[in-house]
Amino acid sequence: MLKETFTVMRDLPRVREIVAVLVRHGLGNLVQRLGLARGIERASDLLHLPGNYEAELLDSPVRVRRALEELGPAFVKLGQVLATRVDMFPPEWITEFERLQSNVPPVPFDLILPELTALLGTDPASIFLDLDSEPVGAASIAQVHRAKLLDGTEVVLKIRRPGVIPKIEADLRILRHIASLMEFEFAESRRYQPVKIAEEFAKSLRRELNLSAEARNSERFVQNFIGHKDIVIPKTYWEWTSESLNVQSYIGGVAGNDLLGVDAAGLDRCVLASRGADAVLKMVLIDGYFHADPHPGNVKYLPGNQIAFLDFGMVGRLPHPRRDQIVDLLAALAQRDEHGILNVLLEWTGDTVVDEEKLTADIAGFMFDYENLALKDIRFGNLLNDVVQMMREHQITLPSDLTLLFKALITLEGLGRQLDPDFQMVGHLTPFVKEVILERFHPKAMLKKGKEGLYEAVQLLGGLPRDIGKLIKQARRGNMRIDLDLKRLDHFGLQITRSANRLTMGIVTGSLIIGSSIVMTVKAGPMLFGLPLLGFLGFVLAVLNTIWLVISIWISGKEER
Repeated sequence: MLKETFTVMRDLPRVREIVAVLVRHGLGNLVQRLGLARGIERASDLLHLPGNYEAELLDSPVRVRRALEELGPAFVKLGQVLATRVDMFPPEWITEFERLQSNVPPVPFDLILPELTALLGTDPASIFLDLDSEPVGAASIAQVHRAKLLDGTEVVLKIRRPGVIPKIEADLRILRHIASLMEFEFAESRRYQPVKIAEEFAKSLRRELNLSAEARNSERFVQNFIGHKDIVIPKTYWEWTSESLNVQSYIGGVAGNDLLGVDAAGLDRCVLASRGADAVLKMVLIDGYFHADPHPGNVKYLPGNQIAFLDFGMVGRLPHPRRDQIVDLLAALAQRDEHGILNVLLEWTGDTVVDEEKLTADIAGFMFDYENLALKDIRFGNLLNDVVQMMREHQITLPSDLTLLFKALITLEGLGRQLDPDFQMVGHLTPFVKEVILERFHPKAMLKKGKEGLYEAVQLLGGLPRDIGKLIKQARRGNMRIDLDLKRLDHFGLQITRSANRLTMGIVTGSLIIGSSIVMTVKAGPMLFGLPLLGFLGFVLAVLNTIWLVISIWISGKEER
């Protein structure tokens, strides 16, 4: 596996750099467990890494966070994504992942200018006035410069950093290999599917590298909020936007974390909190397309208590079936419906075998903690965290499309409470949940579902002759194959043992009946109630065995249900 992992020579220097950083931050055991150091030594004998005993004194979450920060853009983004996996990591790890910042110096404008000229196909000065050489923001993937159009309109140019793609692509290949090694070496990690997480992360990061994809995301939010004058989305100037450049209207206002600025601007904190919550809940429950990172840095407050959302590189999508599950869960939480919560969690278990009785008891205990709390005292973020903690204890992995949602809702409540200490997320949720439920059972929606079901049934029936024909042809050619997936072999073996025991007991019972019947015909030996004693005892044992068999089969049937 290691030979396959590190045969690409261009990745070896980066692999060595990654190993050096991990060891320097006291993660040498991880390097040894994965065999990374041995792989490098076989490729190059130049690796001699001293241990860092000071780093080893720190908690593991801190060491990992520092290592990710030093490793650069791809690893910082990975940590930020892992910060959304509240179902996988305990709070102390999530806290450290949330602190991850890509603290990178900006690229000098002299290096940016030639690439900007090539992207525009002309001198930037012929399109933009007052192009500021100092960036207003610099991140690991891109940096932002202010400018003006020839008509005086203020815009920002988000420019991808030169040379960032080759390094990120190398890191993504290495992360994919590390994920494979983790699945191979760490049995406890397999239920989290590290390889699948690495692949989904790679897709997400490549989308974020494409600045035109971010612009398309922004345009979709513009369409979704037509008629909502309180919500502002930056305008995209498509004539100059490409994969490496995103030109949007400049949004001023007060930063989302500047509470003193909010007060100085005469804005109403309560109104801002309410409008922000309603906007995000509309994204989630109505549109199924939401800003996945609504932290204060991506929010601006404008005159008239308007709210602007920025940076649409990370968005979440919820198909209708998943939205229905979310609505059912939120409704159950708001109504303290234990059975409703259980049904949704069981839908999310997938192939995971769950102790349903224990899960039911834990849900009852969880709801008991909130039973006597008034609505105003319920912290929705804490409530969601408790649900996720319960899922983690039962090894229920949150579906990947919901991790961003849970994180967004928790972040949203935190932002709302910063603005308004009396902010009630549950109060804002209730009308949206009611609207979605009423819409779900609207005659038009029911008719649409009926048509879809009928169409699927017709398709199934129409394709049935063809499928049967294929099956018969495969059988004639001897190519028919049946795949059996015995996921609980221990349970299967137990069932075989029980069946064998019952069969044996049945044979013994039949033998007793036959033998006792023969003995009954012999009028000799000890007698009881005028009957041969041995024959009588044989019938008694046969009756007891029959009762045992009936009870055993009945109990087994209940367990199967």
